[in-house]
Amino acid sequence: MRANTNADVRRVFDRLADRYDSQMLAWERRLFPGSREWAVEQARGHVVELAVGTGLNLPLYDAGTTVVGIELSEPMLELARQRVAQAGLGERVELRQGDVQRLDVPDGVADTVLSTFTMCTIPDPLAAAREAYRVLKPGGRFVLAEHGPSSNPVIRAGMRLLEPLSVRFEADYLTRDPRPYLEQAGFAIESVTRTTRGISFRVLAVRP
Repeated sequence: MRANTNADVRRVFDRLADRYDSQMLAWERRLFPGSREWAVEQARGHVVELAVGTGLNLPLYDAGTTVVGIELSEPMLELARQRVAQAGLGERVELRQGDVQRLDVPDGVADTVLSTFTMCTIPDPLAAAREAYRVLKPGGRFVLAEHGPSSNPVIRAGMRLLEPLSVRFEADYLTRDPRPYLEQAGFAIESVTRTTRGISFRVLAVRP
């Protein structure tokens, strides 16, 4: 299976931008209900959001948080800018075009790094996890809502069969487990909750 590059990911999400919200929310209702809300509820203080996309999370943040959202795809980011303007979030949200594998963010400035359904598409998830570690303050949290390999062997086998197509057309690795990347980056995993036959992951990790 051919590995994705940033150019592949950008091309996919540039193409999907206009219909991303409807497609993503439909999948979330079926497989990951409440995961996005759960993730944002864990966020505190100054937040760096990886692959902010069209900004679906942004209206959910508590008024006490500030957010820097990083996104590779300019069409996705333009939709996020529109969402920020419509919700009047400009004083608390900064959006930047960039690569989450090489964050243009200083060391140790974030209280929370948040990722919702993004580690599955990043070409080098370990690099992204290391960048999350770098920008977090000691004791800061990495919050992830993600999908991964089902705990049901039949479903997991089906996911593996579909994965070459999902990677090619949606830049989406269906069976990528996010936990090893966090551990290799130096995080201590606080909790993992899996639902929907183990496909849905909710992970809290802390920078020691």
